[in-house]
This record gives sequence, C-alpha cells and structure tokens, in this order.
Amino acid sequence: MGDITQVNQALILTDQLISELDQAERQLSSARNWGFLDVLGGGFIVDLIKHSKLSNAKSSMDRVNYLLQELKRVLGGISMAGDYSMNVGGFETFADFFFDSGIVDVYMTAKIMSSLNEVRNLKNRCYELRSRLSNIR
Repeated sequence: MGDITQVNQALILTDQLISELDQAERQLSSARNWGFLDVLGGGFIVDLIKHSKLSNAKSSMDRVNYLLQELKRVLGGISMAGDYSMNVGGFETFADFFFDSGIVDVYMTAKIMSSLNEVRNLKNRCYELRSRLSNIR
C-alpha cells in the first residue's frame, strides 16, 4: 500500500490531467471541424482559426506533458495492485506533433483526428488510474 499523501497527490494530478485533456479535446475537435472546412476550400481566415485552435491544443498538451512527468514521479512511490502503470512514454513529445511546415490540408486534418483519438485514449487511462487510486485510498 502506498503512502496516503502520495495517493492524494496522484489523485490531484490525475484530476488536473483530465481537465487539461478535456481542454485539448475541445480545441482539437474545433480544429478538426475547421480543418474539414479548410479541405473544402476555406481560405486564409479558416486557416488562421484552425491554427489558433491547434496552438491552444498544443498549450494544453504542454501542460499535460508536465503533469504526466509529475504523475510518473509520484506514482513511483505508490505500490498498486497488478503493477498498473500509465504507460505514457509516447505522450512525452506529443505537444511537438502539430506544426510541420508545408502540410496539405487533408493530411493536417488526418493528423488532427489522430491526435484527438490519442487524447481521448489518454483521458480514458486517466479515468482508470483515478479509479484505481481511489480504491487504495
């Protein structure tokens, strides 16, 4: 059984992660919608709005990356049944994913949709972790 203070810290970090992932999901969903419009010939204004949404999502993912590092540090001191781990290695550079120059609109929209799926998967894992942490508290 892990130290109750560490479990509480991990729960707080998990809640913060879920909140940031919600924000990133909203921004990516909006960027995806603007991306669809862009594929249909949206033009300069649509591009600006889409990239603004992506910039906001990137800011959220920067915070997610920081929170994941903190959570891994705290979880290192907590023993959990079944040796559960977040397995978040692939998300550590996730925030660098967005702004490749010269990407065509269709490819960019596909990347946004892929990112949205990854954010949703990570959020689901956070909910699972939160449940497990609550059970050992």
